[in-house]
Amino acid sequence: MRPIAPQKEGPPANEDISAPEVQLIDAEGENHGIVRTREAIGMAQEAGLDLVLIAPNSNPPVAKLLDLGRFKYAAQKKAAEARKRQKVIEVKEIQLRPNIDTHDYDTKMKAVQRFLGEGDRVKVTMRFRGREMAHQDLGMQLLVKVKEQMDAIAKVESQPRSEGRQMVMVLAPK
Repeated sequence: MRPIAPQKEGPPANEDISAPEVQLIDAEGENHGIVRTREAIGMAQEAGLDLVLIAPNSNPPVAKLLDLGRFKYAAQKKAAEARKRQKVIEVKEIQLRPNIDTHDYDTKMKAVQRFLGEGDRVKVTMRFRGREMAHQDLGMQLLVKVKEQMDAIAKVESQPRSEGRQMVMVLAPK
């Protein structure tokens, strides 16, 4: 049983290039045309750089003379910056009941406004228990009231719909 060779990360470079010929671009970005891979590796070693495949799927593959360590470091920094900038959109949930008091309703609406202001989507859930199921029209009226009140800062992503013992509506920031 032989140990498995570790996989190299990043693009193929120097001796890992299997193509017999490559389209060569030097460190200044100047195109040298199609060159044999052995000659290109020799040119890279003379310049103290590496021969790195930039576009391995083209015919012939495009290779560039550059510092592989610096190239990998720049790619790593770019990926970290992209991860840092991305915003994960969450779905926050607000649960209501059909016979909610006005103060409780106002408190829930402040929370909805805060969630929408932070850029999150809000799932408004109207729960029915026991005999409340007979008065689903009250729950629908309340969800319509929420929709009208939040119309200035949110758009309705999914209209109020009934799912068993609850009604659900999803709001997204404008």
